[in-house]
Amino acid sequence: MDMILPDLHNAQLDRILEAVKGDARIDALLGAGSLIWGGFDIHSDLDLVVIVADAEYEAVMAARPAFASGLGELITAFTGEHVGEPRLLICLYGPTLLHVDLKFVRLSDLTQMVERPAILWARDESVVEATLDRAEIVWPQADAQWFEDRVWTWLHYGATKRHRGELFEAIGMLAFLQERVLGPMLMRRAGRLQRGVRRIEQVPEAGRLQAVHAAYDAADIARALTAAMTLYLDLRADAPPARLAPYMPDAMQAFI
Repeated sequence: MDMILPDLHNAQLDRILEAVKGDARIDALLGAGSLIWGGFDIHSDLDLVVIVADAEYEAVMAARPAFASGLGELITAFTGEHVGEPRLLICLYGPTLLHVDLKFVRLSDLTQMVERPAILWARDESVVEATLDRAEIVWPQADAQWFEDRVWTWLHYGATKRHRGELFEAIGMLAFLQERVLGPMLMRRAGRLQRGVRRIEQVPEAGRLQAVHAAYDAADIARALTAAMTLYLDLRADAPPARLAPYMPDAMQAFI
């Protein structure tokens, strides 16, 4: 990996490298996220993959908090079930705050990945490299039908909460629509990987999402829901789905 890290991150990574090299249960340490995509800065997390020897895997998984505690001043740590990845330990170190993700896997687990990690250290780099060469690496991209089949129900949900007076819930749905539908479709238009709204400010038309934000006001939420629908229809035209939802958008506009 040819990248200069901020001092805080570099010092933490050095501590982690020293720890894994001295732990016979660990076979390799890989870097992911901004370490491979670029754009790493002082606000970035350290996204790391810890390759554990098969025979030691269960023991290491059970001792993950203790392992993480040995890497610095650990403030808190919890596992990643909420993002569908129970092997992940999400750590916050201090006293200068730094977020570090540690995903513990076996080498044999690296058959399907969303990105190719960088080898930061390995006991046998050639074996790890060969495993990565054989892996299927595909970033998950929602297709046009996936968006069409969901967006109208999600818009309806936001509108029902607005009508009921659950304005915070309706505002939350607007943010959800940006994350799951509008952001990815703007990324698609720009020829980028769909990554929610991560770094979407770099996409030329990202400013159009401002219209989808709403104040704590029923009328403004209705305006923002309409703006979300209008933006969706524009983005949908780039790659129309095979099956359009009947009655839409007229029925939705009338309901909003």
